[in-house]
Amino acid sequence: MPQIMPIKDLKDTSAISEKCHSSDEPIFITKNGYGDMVIMSMELFETMQKKWGMYSDIELSEKQISEGKVKDAKKALSAVREKYF
Repeated sequence: MPQIMPIKDLKDTSAISEKCHSSDEPIFITKNGYGDMVIMSMELFETMQKKWGMYSDIELSEKQISEGKVKDAKKALSAVREKYF
């Protein structure tokens, strides 16, 4: 379940840092009852960046397939493995 906290609670930076590192989810910060920011550990951010990159590549691949621009599957999977793993 996502953590949600008001912006005024950001004063205790050590506690916020501990929460970020002990959670596998971002923390959503509200201001006047509305969403304002999202904070997370660097490790979680890097993991999410990698996922976003893969999703972007999948979206591009689907577009290329619909345009008839295809590659050999073994070569394409090999390139994906080299890039992300």
